[in-house]
Amino acid sequence: MSSVYQPASVPSTPQRAPFLRMLSTVLLTLRLALPKLGVGWMFALLTSNFNRIAIHELGVAAVLVTIMIGMHNFLSPFQVVFGRLADRHPILGLRRTPYFFLGSLVSSLVFLALPSLAIAMGHGSLVAILTGFALLVVFGIGIAASGDSHHALIAEVTNPKSRGGVVAVVWTFTIVSAIAAAIVIKVVMGDSYTPEKMQALYNLTPWVVLISGALGLLGIERRKSREELAAALAQSQQVTPAGNALSAAWSLLNSNAQVRAFFGFVFLSILGIFLQDAVLEVFGADVFGMTVKETTSFTQTWGGGVLIGMLLIGILSSFVPVSKKLIATLGGAGTAVGLGLLTVCAFSQQRTLLNPALLIMGFSTGLYNVGALSLMMDMTVEGATGLYMGLWGMAQAFGTGSASVLSGALKSLLVETGWLSPAIGYSAIFGLETVLMVLGVALLRGVSIEEFRGLTREDLVRSMEATAVA
Repeated sequence: MSSVYQPASVPSTPQRAPFLRMLSTVLLTLRLALPKLGVGWMFALLTSNFNRIAIHELGVAAVLVTIMIGMHNFLSPFQVVFGRLADRHPILGLRRTPYFFLGSLVSSLVFLALPSLAIAMGHGSLVAILTGFALLVVFGIGIAASGDSHHALIAEVTNPKSRGGVVAVVWTFTIVSAIAAAIVIKVVMGDSYTPEKMQALYNLTPWVVLISGALGLLGIERRKSREELAAALAQSQQVTPAGNALSAAWSLLNSNAQVRAFFGFVFLSILGIFLQDAVLEVFGADVFGMTVKETTSFTQTWGGGVLIGMLLIGILSSFVPVSKKLIATLGGAGTAVGLGLLTVCAFSQQRTLLNPALLIMGFSTGLYNVGALSLMMDMTVEGATGLYMGLWGMAQAFGTGSASVLSGALKSLLVETGWLSPAIGYSAIFGLETVLMVLGVALLRGVSIEEFRGLTREDLVRSMEATAVA
């Protein structure tokens, strides 16, 4: 008796399809996250190494170094410029990848010159100081080009259902890469600074940035044909105002209430979240007399909450359809609650409230990150993804930069002058943050993706009828 043997262990194609789709999504997510390794590396060098060595070891005025490092936030209008440029002027049929690598290369090469410049700045060289500012401007422009291109690519190659999980993984990579970079910095530099060690460390930057970018993004973006590029250009011209990139962005803000409300939400909420960043550890010392070791744990507590919040909501949104607006709203409201608790902690000088406030802030900010960043990608239109991502990135950067400037100014005005006691002064700062977060969430309530895209029910019906006729 003969029979055809069919292995029972081999699943049929329909059974394997969901697994293959999931595997494909996981691989795409990991590849989209890889370029953040280079970003985390560069910012770790600037904020934890260059900052420390230039100020402490080489005696450069702190105000010069902090302004130099923070300038990239105020160069964010270049995100709009490069976003518009990429939308309308592809390179070799690609709109995102070439601009990403161009920006990454430019920003990473700046680091090769920073060690020797820091030494010259320490000797009081005016030329070195001016050169340092010029190079950090170049760095900011490069970051604007690569950042906008990367985020626009994520918006274009992911679907709304998986986007929350992708955003969570991408931004987790940013945080983890900064931590990993700090470990590498510690190993290479050892216990003491030498110019040779610093130069060897900074020489790694182009390799880290470009290799992580190549492993992540090469081959993801589909090359468009000449006909597709012509159609994309025509669509870009149709859906955005005429004129240069900045005038187009200004026109959108002036004419579109949805764009204006979402821009305001991003700016106010980011300002509200990060206004405490530069003064939180000083608050612990001024109000509670905490040691450096004790206040260093603030970042670990807050950052741990952010990671947990992002990962949990990223996993949940990958399996359960959760509104991005709801996630962002809950995250913003929760952050406001945490900031409110921090305000009470400062005012009442109850140290027991400190860690719960930081945990609530961190976890809620994790939710906010995933919801708001996913919303930014949803709040784009085909043919102008780069322009809109640049606009949202500009709101984000302006919020971060303004928070850095305003926090120091408020501390000097309220606390250092003796006008208010430390407890009252810091409670005023944290209270202002709470109000800003509430205002941001209030603006978000009026934002509608459907209204933003101009999709009414009648428009959809007409579109379906036109398709059926064609």
